Amino acid sequence: MRSTIVVMSIWLWTGAAATAQEPAKTNTDNGRRAYLRTGCYQCHGREGQGSPTTGPRLGPPTSAFAAFEAWVRRPQGEMPPYTRAVLSDAELADIYAFLRTRPRPAPASRLPW
Repeated sequence: MRSTIVVMSIWLWTGAAATAQEPAKTNTDNGRRAYLRTGCYQCHGREGQGSPTTGPRLGPPTSAFAAFEAWVRRPQGEMPPYTRAVLSDAELADIYAFLRTRPRPAPASRLPW
């Protein structure tokens, strides 16, 4: 499982997939609500920060929306698929917009050792 998560997160967050742009009309507040309502936070943290044991960092995404959508709709590993019956296209676009507003992690050089 862990190797699947690592491979998927490297593929997805390096932007190695599609180059499509973010959907034009999105609402970050709706995205936050949908993210919490569908339980994304249980594995990926309330701010999309990820966890070494439950799920990779989601925010801010560096991949195109099309890659994010493909991963959410047809994930690999233990993540359940979020079909359109569970999460509408608009809600998914709003979640992506919400995750894009999340701060990047601090560089290791700024961490207090």
